[in-house]
Amino acid sequence: MKNEISPKLTLVGAGPGDPDLITVKGLLALQSADIVLYDALVNPELLQRVPLGVKKVYVGKRKNRHTYTQDQINALIVDFAFTYGHVVRLKGGDPFVFGRGQEEILYARNFNVETEYIPGISSSIAVPGLQGIPVTHRGTSESFWVITGTTSTGKLSSDIKLAAQSTATVVILMGVSKLKEIVSIFRDHDRQDTGVAIIQNGSLPTENVAIGTIDTIIEIAQSEGIGAPAIIVIGDVVKSHTDFPASLAEWHYLLN
Repeated sequence: MKNEISPKLTLVGAGPGDPDLITVKGLLALQSADIVLYDALVNPELLQRVPLGVKKVYVGKRKNRHTYTQDQINALIVDFAFTYGHVVRLKGGDPFVFGRGQEEILYARNFNVETEYIPGISSSIAVPGLQGIPVTHRGTSESFWVITGTTSTGKLSSDIKLAAQSTATVVILMGVSKLKEIVSIFRDHDRQDTGVAIIQNGSLPTENVAIGTIDTIIEIAQSEGIGAPAIIVIGDVVKSHTDFPASLAEWHYLLN
């Protein structure tokens, strides 16, 4: 007699990229999956932890390249839950940090699908930290903002203007393509000397880093060949990075 299917969705954060940075609970969920839906930023090595014979479906979304729309992904989750049973939705970083995880959980609950959330290590904290940049530091930064660089309408988030007026560390995800706009906002608030780090492929062997200030970061990012996916860290905590020069004059020397 065929076992009765118990539809379930488990939302799992894969962490910032290094496959060893997934949680133990996340790994256990993968090993109990009946089907896995995974995103573009998930390290392929994690898929090797899925039991043999378990179907793995790529539903990643990158800029201007969407395999499925979000509505289609929501529908797939429910369909697969009733067809296969335990659906593990594997997302890069943490599913609740610009991952649309709550949307997927609420949609599944509308169909009485059991849901579970397993947090992941967010790149917004881990990637700067792995570069020796704390998002908070006593005497330097008492708080931090995590902001999306690109809103659902494709525009720069208006929150960046608010953040630029504070002394908080500002971490911007999905903002590399809008670097010039971001720099302009901080210049408008007389933040030219503020430290900036742009970290591409954080936690991976292909990691690429540009360290500078608001005044120099565009040229440095271009010279380092920085591209997406990357995070931008703005604040005086960046000056704790070992590659940050002792003086701005040193930057101008390096650039010229």
